[in-house]
Amino acid sequence: MSALQDEGTVSHRSSSVDALATVRGVLAQRAEEPGALLPILHDVQDALGYVPADAVPEIAAALNLSRAEVHGVLTYYHHFRAEPAARHVVQICRAEACQAMGAEALLAHAQQHLGCAVHGDSKDGAFTLEPVYCLGLCASSPAMMLDDEPHARITPRVFDALMAQARSES
Repeated sequence: MSALQDEGTVSHRSSSVDALATVRGVLAQRAEEPGALLPILHDVQDALGYVPADAVPEIAAALNLSRAEVHGVLTYYHHFRAEPAARHVVQICRAEACQAMGAEALLAHAQQHLGCAVHGDSKDGAFTLEPVYCLGLCASSPAMMLDDEPHARITPRVFDALMAQARSES
């Protein structure tokens, strides 16, 4: 094994150990709460940016659930990620009001502009594109979130400007 490969392996192990330490900290705080699974998953994702696969057995054991039950919740909700997102997360609303005001065309534009499909990352690794279902901005649709900041009345031109601004701030 080369020194670079060895360094990458050590780095991966240490990040995995750090992630599990974070998961165990969340479990220590929340495992005894009634209905703790969703709050735990949210806390882990908030802390790490995703829910690592090796956290599933830890969470299951702490809550006396099967790994399949935890995995089922993780995969049911679109909010949870199994892999880290890119530097910026773009979420485009796909609820009815936004669809009526052009969200499908906006999503197609976003996919073309970023060069990725939904649940994918842009070619430059700067953006993750995700669908969401109702951002609560129905009267100002189509709507999107960029890094947890809502934006309304999004046109392709406004979208492009927001992406350029996010790139320049990175």
